[in-house]
Amino acid sequence: MFTGIITGMGRIAAVQSLGDTSAHGKRLVIATPPGYLDDVGLGDSIALNGACMTVTSFDKAAHTFTVDVSAESLDKTTGLSQPGPINLEKALQAHDRLGGHLVSGHVDGLGSVTHFAPLGESWELRIQAPADLARYVAYKGSITVNGVSLTVNRVHDSEQGCELSINLIPHTVENTALGVLQAGSQVNLEIDLIARYVGRMMDRPAPQA
Repeated sequence: MFTGIITGMGRIAAVQSLGDTSAHGKRLVIATPPGYLDDVGLGDSIALNGACMTVTSFDKAAHTFTVDVSAESLDKTTGLSQPGPINLEKALQAHDRLGGHLVSGHVDGLGSVTHFAPLGESWELRIQAPADLARYVAYKGSITVNGVSLTVNRVHDSEQGCELSINLIPHTVENTALGVLQAGSQVNLEIDLIARYVGRMMDRPAPQA
């Protein structure tokens, strides 16, 4: 489990193919800030842009670690197939503060940035979410964008899904990889965990007595 509070900004430093066909995944080498790996061990979970991955090796002296990403994960996410900045979050521990909201690290779908620009002292981020996720997006509800726990400020529904608007404070823009987004960028979306279960309960017919 995660909280959507980014614990470090990293970078995909290298991408290595694990095979010769599209059925094979990729091995990522992730560069981290100094000291980030001090409490990390083999097999630990670290979310990369909101997608939970397993540490397969690490080099604390070089501040790098590796993960193996399956073809299925690459197909269902964005931002994990080429070098570039990436949001990092270590898995939640039982004694940690829940600073964001409950996040599973399982990407539910991809969104597309429709607008990202300064608005007063902050930034306005608008994202088009697909139709199958739109029902779970609510005004003042939580959503995870590239691993970052954010609050929805406005929702506009359409036949294609919904466009959601988010206000980003300067601290978020400066301390996450969201600052590199632009109109047309794809992002990983994870809907609120509670909303997912409520939706399941509403969809399932009640048992007959």
